[in-house]
Amino acid sequence: MGEGDGYRTLRYDVADAVATVTLDRPEQLNAFTLRMCLELLDVLDVVDADPRVRVLVVTGSGRAFCAGADLSAGADTFDPSALPGAASARGAAAGAPRRELDRRRDTGGVVALRLFDLTKPVIAAINGPAVGVGATVTLPMDLRLASTSARFGFVFAARGIVPEACSSWFLPRLVGIQQALEWCYTARVFPAAEALDAGLVRSLHESDDLLPAAQDLARTIAEHAAPVSAALTRQMLWKGLTEVHPMDAHRVDSPGVEHTGGGADSREGIAAFFEKRPARWKLRVPGDLPDWYPWWDPSEFDA
Repeated sequence: MGEGDGYRTLRYDVADAVATVTLDRPEQLNAFTLRMCLELLDVLDVVDADPRVRVLVVTGSGRAFCAGADLSAGADTFDPSALPGAASARGAAAGAPRRELDRRRDTGGVVALRLFDLTKPVIAAINGPAVGVGATVTLPMDLRLASTSARFGFVFAARGIVPEACSSWFLPRLVGIQQALEWCYTARVFPAAEALDAGLVRSLHESDDLLPAAQDLARTIAEHAAPVSAALTRQMLWKGLTEVHPMDAHRVDSPGVEHTGGGADSREGIAAFFEKRPARWKLRVPGDLPDWYPWWDPSEFDA
């Protein structure tokens, strides 16, 4: 799909090196569907491939961020056997981006893993209720800003299912095992202030100020962070969470420093510092990523 063309569950815009993805099913509180999954996967590919985009902001339209899975299928909502098979997954979302999905994989997890592999920094602007997959899909994003009216809920136990979207990996790393288990066990919906106190969100904002604050932060990152440096840093920190010894980080740091330290952006960054001016970054993502990237096995994260 082309930029912003053909999407039915989201909107996509680019301005000032910042891409904004808006979940756009406001009458359904932006509830998550198979089509939304496919469109998110498509737009994340677009973001990664566009050298103009340096930062991504994700938000919701209307009064919700995402109220969770669309429950219109009733009791069969979470039953994989009731879903179409991989070969016909596109048929359940006619006109959606063409992509095969294995019905054994939870769709929120497929999106979460694609976010995990993204080369651009990601900011969530959580403008209202974020429940179920609406909460877990934000966990692989780098920074979460929330409206004072936002609410969060990891409500899976109350629906008779388990946490999804890889949240059993992300959530304890963000807020600690005790807080993660309490939220999952009780399945309660809690206010934004509690999310802030627990470290789930970075900051709270009045509703009208939220998206401007997120986009201002995105522009600051876009201005100050060299694109290749930001891409490598994002993956070094996220993938480093799986390592067991500092030497594992050192094995990635060393070629990273060697590659970037001898590159055009390192020279530009030093020149801009001494000349007291904004840097004019020369390298772009994805075209100028080093040949040793990615240093992990990407086949593990194929959608």
